[in-house]
Amino acid sequence: QVQVVEFGGGLVQAGGSLRLSCAASGSILSISVMGWGRETPGAPRELVATIRDDGYTKYVDSVQGRFFVSRDNAKNTVYLQMDSVKPEDTAVYYCYVNLLADGYLRMVDYWGQGTQVTVSS
Repeated sequence: QVQVVEFGGGLVQAGGSLRLSCAASGSILSISVMGWGRETPGAPRELVATIRDDGYTKYVDSVQGRFFVSRDNAKNTVYLQMDSVKPEDTAVYYCYVNLLADGYLRMVDYWGQGTQVTVSS
């Protein structure tokens, strides 16, 4: 069984910084892509930052240059450094992991339980 757990989140003032982390554990054989999505009421979940196992990163335009995703492959952990945050960054942030678990024949997407990030103006 696989678990994906986020840490961090909370309240931050506009212009400030926040760091999220996420650890995947369990019967994991390999991890391909890790990243972060976010969701606001009435809107679909959006994958805002991803990092491949070779270190290649990708961001949506709204966070490019302000958010930075990184990972520690030895710890199956992914991080999201959020700088110069804006009120519109307020959302529930979800960790995303694409991995191959023991007993499975193909990669599967896993999401964490979500952590609230609120940016005050």
